[in-house]
Amino acid sequence: MARNDWINGYLEAILDAGGSTRNRTDGKLQRIEKFGEDKDHQREDNSFSPTKYFVEEVVNSFDESDLHRTWVKVIATRNSRERSNRLENMCWRIWHLARKKKQIEWDDTQKLANRRLEREQGRNDAADDLSELSEGEKEKGDANVSEPVKDIPRINSEMQIWSDDNKLNNLYIVLISIHGLVRGENMELGRDSDTGGQVKYVVELARALANTKGVYRVDLLTRQIPSREVDYSYGEPIEMLTCPPDGSGSCGAYIIRLPCGPRDKYIPKESLWPHIPEFVDGALSHIVNMARALGDEVNGGKPTWPYVIHGHYADAGEVAAHLSGALNVPMVLTGHSLGRNKFEQLLKQGRLSKEDINATYKIMRRIEGEELGLDAAEMVVTSTRQEIEEQWGLYDGFDLKLERKLRVRRRRGVSCLGRYMPRMVVIPPGMDFSYVKTQDTMEGDGDLKSLIGSDRAQTKRHLPPIWSEIMRFFTNPHKPTILALSRPDPKKNVTTLLKAFGECQPLRELANLTLILGNRDDIEDMSNSSSTVLTMVLKLIDKYDLYGQVAYPKHHKQSDVPEIYRLAAKSKGVFINPALVEPFGLTLIEAAAYGLPVVATKNGGPVDIIKALNNGLLVDPHDQKAIADALLKLVADKNLWLECRKNGLKNIHRFSWPEHCRNYLSYAEHCRNRHPNSRLDIMPIVEEPISDSLRDVEDLSLRFSIEGDSKMNGEIDPATRQKEIIEAITRMVSSNGNSNANYCPGRRQRLVVIAADCYNSEGQLGKAFQAIIKKVKKAAGFGISLGRVGLALLTGLSLRETIEAFNSFQEKIEDFDAIVCNSGSEIYYPWKDLVADADYEAHVEYRWPW
Repeated sequence: MARNDWINGYLEAILDAGGSTRNRTDGKLQRIEKFGEDKDHQREDNSFSPTKYFVEEVVNSFDESDLHRTWVKVIATRNSRERSNRLENMCWRIWHLARKKKQIEWDDTQKLANRRLEREQGRNDAADDLSELSEGEKEKGDANVSEPVKDIPRINSEMQIWSDDNKLNNLYIVLISIHGLVRGENMELGRDSDTGGQVKYVVELARALANTKGVYRVDLLTRQIPSREVDYSYGEPIEMLTCPPDGSGSCGAYIIRLPCGPRDKYIPKESLWPHIPEFVDGALSHIVNMARALGDEVNGGKPTWPYVIHGHYADAGEVAAHLSGALNVPMVLTGHSLGRNKFEQLLKQGRLSKEDINATYKIMRRIEGEELGLDAAEMVVTSTRQEIEEQWGLYDGFDLKLERKLRVRRRRGVSCLGRYMPRMVVIPPGMDFSYVKTQDTMEGDGDLKSLIGSDRAQTKRHLPPIWSEIMRFFTNPHKPTILALSRPDPKKNVTTLLKAFGECQPLRELANLTLILGNRDDIEDMSNSSSTVLTMVLKLIDKYDLYGQVAYPKHHKQSDVPEIYRLAAKSKGVFINPALVEPFGLTLIEAAAYGLPVVATKNGGPVDIIKALNNGLLVDPHDQKAIADALLKLVADKNLWLECRKNGLKNIHRFSWPEHCRNYLSYAEHCRNRHPNSRLDIMPIVEEPISDSLRDVEDLSLRFSIEGDSKMNGEIDPATRQKEIIEAITRMVSSNGNSNANYCPGRRQRLVVIAADCYNSEGQLGKAFQAIIKKVKKAAGFGISLGRVGLALLTGLSLRETIEAFNSFQEKIEDFDAIVCNSGSEIYYPWKDLVADADYEAHVEYRWPW
């Protein structure tokens, strides 16, 4: 009987328990037949029942084959004892219970499967509601070379991807990037901390958008710099980036340079804040003029207002916020790098105090601009999910979980109590792969030794000039090249890279190091931060005696950058970005396009890039040993190097400008649909003819009052007639007790806001308060009576004090559409019920807590 010998023992014990036990046992067994269906009923008797315990043990842990053998044994011996029949009976009943348990388990499994299907359907339905959730809410995974790479979804929602069907839209898009040196050709990237990857990004974005079907014109607004300190091209008011196909009209992409700040010198972005209003005025004038001009070209004379206004960085974000509010056009914001995050990183370094950081970088003013842009934006474009969660999450204007809840409430038509947050979307920057040669993506094209040969003097003239400029630093130019390309900024963390290279002897033996750190003539003439970094680089080279192993050329052109990547790839080298924080890491994509494996910081965009490309390793930028180990691993392990190269070239198509623009325009179209009113024009109200409005009036007194006052020739003056009709209707409404019938705030064409608090020397409300209100009402004239003009009052008084003030000088509070009391903390609607607006109160409580 194997494992079930104890069954007979329990059966014998139950049968020997006597009549009372048997009766109770029979009763218990009747209830246990419903085992699994009515367990709560079994719990009614808390006393111990051996039958109950036995049956539960058997049903939960029986072996069916052994139970069958037990029954056969009982059948064989049932004639030997009188109670064998009962024993056989019980075995059958237990077997029946076991069978029934299996059936119940099967039914439960089916029900569970059905519930899972229902929950899955519920999740799918919820996904429809949550289809527009921030990309940052998706689950993050660790980037690792050995992990399988998953496709990056373009848009996880019901939105339609931008397609050629939109080619007739004739959109006008405005991009804004104020600081740095912006031009379309021969960009001076790395000249200073303001002229870096952002400049290249906005210029290429303008070109790519202009080349997208459906976009008619793109304007990139930046600062005009007519100073002699820089090239004359930065003082030109207009620069064409893309030429119209037919050579005529205003279509294409243009850089528009507007006066902002001092004319005689080039100032850093930290000094531009006082000049923001000047730039806003110039930008507003340009956009209005351009909207009219484009309207004449493509819109039948109706102004073509911008599709979106896109601010890049905090300063341009503040400009875009003001323009968006003035033009009622949706705003898009890209932070590029964020003040709060930079503030934290600088504090971690411990070199500067809070006061010094603020004095040097104007960090608090920058954060203020970012908060303003965040509050005004309909959409925030980020490069990575990490940027949403760990960088924008530091700001008062954004909370990941709350933003998700608000979006769901809005979609379901539930009040958000006045709270609002922009939509966060992840759209990786694009790259132009047109200059990547076919041979750069092919394997087996020879290493550097086969290219330069044994006689360097003979073949030197056949090499790109930048190759010769770099290789002159090396004692052995055939070794793999570790390439770092960035501007000389402390946050790029080049000094830690040098320490890691200098202190790792195996790495020094296997590879050379190339540092492309912008352009310079004299270190002393550079900005303080740049000169500090370069001076430290020279000192570290001397400290570790790295002469002949490190290249640090003084000059390179933008056109030389592809050749620099090619040199590193030909030598079977590695690209490294060791920045303390990298918002995206465009150079990582460029390196991958040339077949270079990468080592990158784990802080910021490289996490998502390497996860997508699967072509390198992530490191802690503060850990120089980890940096050295990662570089050594890729340089020494040729199989790993080749695998990373293949993966990078295979997946690089995910980061292209056409893909970026399709996603960008799809998201922009959706944010416009969510915008309260993306049309600048005020919809005119069709006035009902007076004759129609009086058609059903049967009051003879009204008719007589209209006809009573006539001119000598029997004709009634039109102005007098209109005035009398209005007065007559007003008397009728008043007599019906509906004094508020004239007020329809939603149909106003204009709104006059009176912000007034006038007190005398005793602290009492002065007569000037009454005078201001009467003058404003008089200036508004008939517009108020006709319902075209509405009035709103902003005051520091409480509602009770406001009502008392109106009663004291016999003004009707009902004449106002809104009363904002207690210094903006409460809002009332006299035409409604004079009860504080709960949604406004909740909004103020959230955004204005003190």
